[in-house]
Amino acid sequence: MSKVGKLPVAIPAGVTINVADGLVSVKGPKGELKQAINGNIKVEVNNNELVLSTLDNAKQTNAYHGLYRSLISNMVKGVSEGFTKTLVITGVGYRAEVKGKELVMNLGYSSDYIAIIPDGLTVVATPDGKLTITGIDKQLVGEFSSQIRKLRKPEPYKGKGIRYDNEVIRRKVGKTGVK
Repeated sequence: MSKVGKLPVAIPAGVTINVADGLVSVKGPKGELKQAINGNIKVEVNNNELVLSTLDNAKQTNAYHGLYRSLISNMVKGVSEGFTKTLVITGVGYRAEVKGKELVMNLGYSSDYIAIIPDGLTVVATPDGKLTITGIDKQLVGEFSSQIRKLRKPEPYKGKGIRYDNEVIRRKVGKTGVK
């Protein structure tokens, strides 16, 4: 059995979980998420806890056990609290602004880069170069922030680029003059 899969998922107030035909749907104050479940995993809701168990002891089933427990736990947290990633844009002339469902960024290229904001996400750009991406789906928030960061990765000499708020860039020493 999976160590992660054995842990029960606590269900906070205001969140309802429905399990039917291999589909788990989690509904909360921020929205609703659904996840298909493998047939070898059994999902039960007892009181204010959700418990997953395996029907056989195969290696792949044990891997699914922990995976689905983590996915459902993230769904519960997403519909109750939501997920947030903050990106910091550093560099002379680098900036970003939100225009409707588009994120328009000037990142030092010859033209502006326009990214379409996916449904279910909200993006807030501040004048000091911070982008805050929020949503209920952890995978969607992480994927979109990763794609934005990939446009201009932070470089180690001047620190220019797009980085996560909690990311530390190891700076390198530049060229030194000849003596």
